[in-house]
Amino acid sequence: MKEIGWPTIDSKHLVVYSKQMRDLETEIFSQGMPQEALIEKVGIQISKWLLKRKSLLKEGVVVLIGPGHNGGDGAVIAKELFLKGYLVKLWCPFPLKKTLTINYVNYLTSIGVKKLDDPPNPKGKGLWIDAVFGNNQNTKVDEELIELINNKFDIKSGNVVSIDVPTGLCPNSGKPFLKNAVKANYSLVVGLNKIGLLQDTALPYVGELHHIDIGIPRNLLSKLESHILKITYQDLKTINLPLLPKNSNKYKRGRTLLITGSEKYPGAAHLAIKGAISSGAGFVSAILPDLVAKSIWQVAPELVVKGRLESDPNGNSNLFEALKNIDFSSYDSIVIGPGIGLNKVDWEKSKEYLIDFKGLLILDADALNRISQSNLGSKFFLERKSETWITPHDQEFVRLFPDLSCTNKVELAIKVAKEFNISILLKGANSIIANNKKAWQLFGTDAETARAGLGDLLSGFIGGCSAIERSYFGDYINTESLAKYVFLHSFAASKCKKGSNPSLVSDQLSKLMRKTKARLMS
Repeated sequence: MKEIGWPTIDSKHLVVYSKQMRDLETEIFSQGMPQEALIEKVGIQISKWLLKRKSLLKEGVVVLIGPGHNGGDGAVIAKELFLKGYLVKLWCPFPLKKTLTINYVNYLTSIGVKKLDDPPNPKGKGLWIDAVFGNNQNTKVDEELIELINNKFDIKSGNVVSIDVPTGLCPNSGKPFLKNAVKANYSLVVGLNKIGLLQDTALPYVGELHHIDIGIPRNLLSKLESHILKITYQDLKTINLPLLPKNSNKYKRGRTLLITGSEKYPGAAHLAIKGAISSGAGFVSAILPDLVAKSIWQVAPELVVKGRLESDPNGNSNLFEALKNIDFSSYDSIVIGPGIGLNKVDWEKSKEYLIDFKGLLILDADALNRISQSNLGSKFFLERKSETWITPHDQEFVRLFPDLSCTNKVELAIKVAKEFNISILLKGANSIIANNKKAWQLFGTDAETARAGLGDLLSGFIGGCSAIERSYFGDYINTESLAKYVFLHSFAASKCKKGSNPSLVSDQLSKLMRKTKARLMS
């Protein structure tokens, strides 16, 4: 874990499975902390979060108390809110099992908190707190309970806050155990991030995700066998990039080659070029279809055209003839794929040049689709001896690796990276970056910034940034760098969401890169 430099390894960033969190709690108890003390701490921290948002509480609160310690957390929350003068009621949908929870509920009723005999009315405008199962869930979930809570959510009558994990949602996969799970307006994650809640599949259920810090000692965090980190836009302030010597000439400030576009998809080439230029790389060159090559000087005069892509009868690009004339040793990175179209025969002839390339090979879009159709298939990656990064979305990933399955996408990305010795960006609402043993989960991105063409822009940006870094550090750069590039691209898109077309995003990327490097130099 020490090899990871960004972001900081702490409770806000670490991502774990439900069992890892339970084991950590057991370790805390073995060191002498009473269970009562931890439940009090969790409940008080969540109460503080709620008391900062008094608008959620003004119509009263119903706390749904579960049979275990998650119910105990809910009981402490009920106590704290009641003592602050808020109208609080309890409802226990299941018989209570844990002695601590039973004692808390008995205390609450003794001081005047009303315990409901019947289910609360979902049409009421008060806040419902789902403290039913939390992290310790299994497949035995009451569907009627979920339907009741979701009725309140769907008619928008007050808010639903889930403690740790919404009831009915698997904390490891992010999928409902059965047909449905509780839809929360807010999910308050206790201690460490549960991996399932960060998955795209969990988005309809978790609402706004907030971390509740309970002060887990760092020496316990260091014992976790967790190599997954959550990154959000708040981590921009700690990101670092290589600062090249001021006397470096353009050939020593990153040399990247883009092989992109076709008669069918000329726009992809323009977008990839914009991304590469916005990185600040010293030397950006490209092999382009003739249609683009003739006019590119008008929009990107700094680009060096190194060759022309011939077109097949269907408008797809043929790479082989152009690749024969390229001195591959001149480049730190090569990006291939955006908009080149599909041509299996051409790929079979061309692949040896790419297999032998000793720099960083970045494969996106139609390059990945060509590989999935080729004779080698995904074994292509095993033929390469140098670094390879791939950037598939879900469908491209399935075409490449049709027989792989895991509990969640993070597992899947790590498994593929390990098996094929590559680094992978698995694109999605919450994109995942992984190598053979580590992963970075991007979270909290703005869905409105998703636009056609931003993937092409990203691939060019990755090509330029990686070329800069390789020119500085030599033959190998860590997958952490890929995570940083993806993060910066996403952040730039979020800053121009009112019109987040690729041109605006590329301009924002250029500003962001300059601003970040200026901060590092100050």
